[in-house]
Amino acid sequence: MYHLLLLALFFSTAPVLAQETRPLYPGEVPNSRPVPDPETTEQRPSGGRAISKVAVPELTAYRPAHPNGRAVIICPGGGYARLAYDKEGVWVAERLAADSITAFVLKYRIPQDATNVDKSLAPLMDAQQAIRTVRQNAAAYGVDPHQIGIMGFSAGGHLAATAATRFSLPADPNETDTTSVRPDFVALLYPVVSFDSTITHTGSRRNLIGDLPGEAQVHLFSADEQVGPQTPPAFLVHAADDRAVPVQNSLRFYENCLRNEVPVEMHLYPSGGHGFGLRNPTTPDDWMERFTNWLRIL
Repeated sequence: MYHLLLLALFFSTAPVLAQETRPLYPGEVPNSRPVPDPETTEQRPSGGRAISKVAVPELTAYRPAHPNGRAVIICPGGGYARLAYDKEGVWVAERLAADSITAFVLKYRIPQDATNVDKSLAPLMDAQQAIRTVRQNAAAYGVDPHQIGIMGFSAGGHLAATAATRFSLPADPNETDTTSVRPDFVALLYPVVSFDSTITHTGSRRNLIGDLPGEAQVHLFSADEQVGPQTPPAFLVHAADDRAVPVQNSLRFYENCLRNEVPVEMHLYPSGGHGFGLRNPTTPDDWMERFTNWLRIL
């Protein structure tokens, strides 16, 4: 409760934020089936809205009064079954905007066979389209097109890590736009990184690539194995006692960044569990402050 009161006070004194929502795609959503929109929203007592069955992706901008030129696209978690839209999206965006960073919450498609032709591609297509959209409209948003990063929590961390390691080709095979979809930096919060069955979050893996994926698909969707010299600088946060997504996910990504000489910073807490959002209740340390400080030295 104390932390919630502090956050409420912080946001009540922050500059007024301009907020705007736009469809992620200007026309028809690619890789989608023509079915009624099945989206549902649940209001949770402490975590805000949880949105399920997303089929129509959107991008919501949170624009600070005095933008510093940096932008962060936020991918909420939820096991690729739902989006923790407020706790790991809106509240994070508001905090970033209060620090003069232009933030975007990505309501990406939930991978589901009923609404997607190939469900495994839908979230990455949306993440790439979000980067493309912000970069193409950088001047209008008041951001530097070379300072656009992506942040993700849990399964949203898997999406952000995938976007940061698989940017050389568009996820949509029919995409003709040549705007770069490489993020300039990536932040991963208690992320699902690997689909290796020994350390993965089984639900996230199953929801994205099914119950019996082939070995090649498992490797392709293990973001730690896709890290290369062109992977953007990375910032990671995890708790050692995370029972839902083992800390080895972050450790593997960190180690492969080191092997490829990718700048990387990692903060490991001894406790905190999974899904703590903006504030780990077991420590007074503020990972967001560490993140914004890290951005200043990139």
